[in-house]
Amino acid sequence: MTFSKKRIITIFSSLIFIMGQAQELEPRAITNLPVGTNFLVGSYNFSNGDILLDPAINIKNLDANIHSTVLGYARSINFFGLSGKFDALIPFAFGDWRGDLAGSLERVSFDGLGDARLRFSFNFLNSPAMNVKEFQDYDVRQVSGVSIQIVMPTGQYDPEELVNLGSNRWAIKPQWGYAMNLSKWIFEGYASIWFYTKNSNYLNGNELAQDPLYTFKLHMIRKLPKSMWVSANMGYGIGGKSYINGNATKSYISTARLGLFYAIPFGFKHSLKLAYVTGFRFEKGSDFDAFSISYQYRWNNSLNQEHKQ
Repeated sequence: MTFSKKRIITIFSSLIFIMGQAQELEPRAITNLPVGTNFLVGSYNFSNGDILLDPAINIKNLDANIHSTVLGYARSINFFGLSGKFDALIPFAFGDWRGDLAGSLERVSFDGLGDARLRFSFNFLNSPAMNVKEFQDYDVRQVSGVSIQIVMPTGQYDPEELVNLGSNRWAIKPQWGYAMNLSKWIFEGYASIWFYTKNSNYLNGNELAQDPLYTFKLHMIRKLPKSMWVSANMGYGIGGKSYINGNATKSYISTARLGLFYAIPFGFKHSLKLAYVTGFRFEKGSDFDAFSISYQYRWNNSLNQEHKQ
């Protein structure tokens, strides 16, 4: 199967927020919270390297610089007596790719909105829904829960353009997680599957399909004084082969990520999180370095009242 330069660039650029974030490292995602706790989050992220979002494409000497910002909101809820949570986020990205396409050096720049995400989760092991007063006496060794995340095709997409930040398809990720709390340490493990719908308007009416992508994550978290914490993180993704009009591409993914996170609460409602993530591939996938800083504002009317007393 042959591709024009325009078609090649569209393949990997249109998947930036699907395959590029299919293996997020997210420590403490399974933590229980008092019901009614709200979070407003903003982050800045910079990624550099061989961020080839569709490994079926033969691009040599790829060098990408991607800047992105994310705005998100989360709230903890009572889910039939269990600790639950929902969150939503929307990304904006800008940057450029440079690489050798068909023997010539090409450069593509872009900016725009990515695909929005919604997620619902609840914990079912040792995780009753609790108010602030009840939560003060909560101390448990093991927690387990499930979540489902939906990526909606709301981002920038034009089948005739070189660069698309949207995917023009839906993605769904069910996930199971388990956490063990051992005094100053927390150990977490997650297993998930990404499912993708077809993009029937893929570059002038072609059809793009993709097999499920399986991901696994491990986090080792060390609690520090003043509610700070650090974590070492590892993720692995496998699968996700792509098909153009039913024809399989050489895009079977086998890739890993390693990360370090440092969370710094300050005041009563605020915290910063610094992160470094590096990606490398065993067979196909991205090879990159990424840095991020995020700010989180937390509030809970009951929690605020307790703090003032």
